[in-house]
Amino acid sequence: MSINIEYFLKEITTKLDIGFFTGVPDSQLKELCDTLYEEYGVEGRHVVAANEGAAVGLGAGHFLATGTPALIYMQNSGMGNALNPIVSLMDEKVYKIPALYVIGFRGEPGQKDEPQHIFQGEITEPLLKLLKIPYFIISKNTTQEEFSQWMEEGRRIIKEGKSMAFLVKKGGFHGQKKAGYKNPYKVTREEAIEILIKEGGRDDIFVSTTGKASRELYEIRERLKEGHKKDFLTVGSMGHASMIALGIAMEKKERTVWCLDGDGAALMHLGSMAVAAAKGCTNFIHIVLNNKAHETVGGMPVNHGRLDFKKIGTAVGYEHSFQVREKEELTTWLKKREEYKGTKLLEIMVALGAREDLGRPVATPWENKEAFMEYIKNG
Repeated sequence: MSINIEYFLKEITTKLDIGFFTGVPDSQLKELCDTLYEEYGVEGRHVVAANEGAAVGLGAGHFLATGTPALIYMQNSGMGNALNPIVSLMDEKVYKIPALYVIGFRGEPGQKDEPQHIFQGEITEPLLKLLKIPYFIISKNTTQEEFSQWMEEGRRIIKEGKSMAFLVKKGGFHGQKKAGYKNPYKVTREEAIEILIKEGGRDDIFVSTTGKASRELYEIRERLKEGHKKDFLTVGSMGHASMIALGIAMEKKERTVWCLDGDGAALMHLGSMAVAAAKGCTNFIHIVLNNKAHETVGGMPVNHGRLDFKKIGTAVGYEHSFQVREKEELTTWLKKREEYKGTKLLEIMVALGAREDLGRPVATPWENKEAFMEYIKNG
């Protein structure tokens, strides 16, 4: 049972005339993402987009140039980013541009999942119905015969200039090629975060991006028996940690606010970096943990692995923008940071990977929020 990923790609290529693939990785779609990476890399026929809306735009451009639809993949949480171009560009009442959406179904009703996925899971199917996008659910029980029937229906839908979607549950695909994601850096993300919080001031505030960075911050605090009141763990809202941190820094000018960002998250809403730099909050320190990959959702390279946030930081207006690659460099920068008067961005090049036994926060998001707000109010 479940659908072999190579069979899936062969079917959509031949029956739907799809030869262009773009999207934002999702662990639920790891088989698809790994196979696309091994087959095409991140050049030519396959593009890892900055965000899901940008992927829809790429798919639209491909159709305008070729007359053939694109496959656009995303986690269902990314549907929010994709919503604007879906309704104002792709819809049949506007330009009538077809696409095949492959969506990882997180937060499926009745199944245990992370808090940030629960509400999204509840509204995923109703949202597709509201958008009038026909969809089919691929699960571990889906047969090849069922899928073949859906493809016949899909051929009719696409031919009419409409879009369709596959919602992929856990275990819906099997048989992926193993992708060889790697980078040359030695410092782990967890080591870097521990150095940051140990060198930070006693009253400093930390806002961490979604994914493993927040999980590692939580476990470091547990190990050090420090509690979690200083930290806001942004468990969802990929790409928005910097604006959350900036909003706090603007109101708490006497406190240092650290944003622990990721390279994929920062790229997703890169314009926020320019806003943060322009506000001139010298109590805001933007940390970008750059492993050149969307690690939490599978490991695909971010922007072909070519992003240099030190240069980006300078370009968008940070007064001091640095890059470090070794623990000693990081510790030295942290000890000297008070010498740098003005806005600051620090890019830390970190290794891929995390501990096999990396846990998840025990406290609920609501409990985290309440303790955090109490701390920054009275701390």
